Amino acid sequence: MSVTLDIRLKRANKVYHEGESVAGVVLLVCKEALQHHGISLNMEALVNLQLSSKSVGVFEAFYNSVKPIQLISSNVEVAKAGKIPAGKTEIPFEFPLSTKGNKVLYETYHGVFVNIQYTLRCDMKRPLLAKDLSRNCEFIVHSQPQKAKVVPTPVNFTITPATLQNTRERSLLPKFLVRGHLDATSCVISRPLSGELVVESSEVPIKSIELQLVRVETCGCAEGYARDATEIQNIQIAEGDVCHGLPIPIYMVFPRLFTCPTLETTNFKVEFEVNVVIVLQDDHLITENFPLKLCRV
Repeated sequence: MSVTLDIRLKRANKVYHEGESVAGVVLLVCKEALQHHGISLNMEALVNLQLSSKSVGVFEAFYNSVKPIQLISSNVEVAKAGKIPAGKTEIPFEFPLSTKGNKVLYETYHGVFVNIQYTLRCDMKRPLLAKDLSRNCEFIVHSQPQKAKVVPTPVNFTITPATLQNTRERSLLPKFLVRGHLDATSCVISRPLSGELVVESSEVPIKSIELQLVRVETCGCAEGYARDATEIQNIQIAEGDVCHGLPIPIYMVFPRLFTCPTLETTNFKVEFEVNVVIVLQDDHLITENFPLKLCRV
């Protein structure tokens, strides 16, 4: 007997804030009347922390602190055991989006070692020989906008062989001079990161100029912290040996779900950085790093 179970939220974009209600319907479609032993709906918010392979074994004490952090868990019975008529049945539901105690609802974030997820799960228990049905649906939570105004302060940069760190043979480096600025490093997450870059001179032709957005995730406890930086996205802003003295625009939109306002808690931290990467024809890699502070207004 074919039956489909689905969770439909009232909001098309599935974005909610703390204090609001998550409302929608449990949708059941079946060709003939259906017997069931009860339909329940569960709302859960979890922070999953994971250790990178390089940190496992270094911090044995971690295994206690890396347990998932539960922010919300509430269960409601949407229908008692009985029969569902043939056709389409909609059962409305509503959950208040709030935490118990002094816990904070963090913004939805999908990372590598830190994951913050909000899900609804509907379970329908069925008689002996029929398989139980279950359906998951993720919704997105945005953190409350901060009260303080974000005043953009431009950051100027100059890249030359003399400004580079982590170089082995400075004398062997080709001569180059790159200037530019970022309009701000305290960024509003819903607005793009912008700025410009000018190649003043370069002995070796340039192969490519790229913008790399990096997430820096820190998991840990009092015994120590594991800090891991991984790439979120890489955008090429110039290809080939660009004209010298020509301003090249820097423009990057922060991707949804993979970025969130900069977050710092006792067990984990989520921070972001942007790298301006210049690749020369002889495959020299020049990188300038800028820590970012993301916020929602």
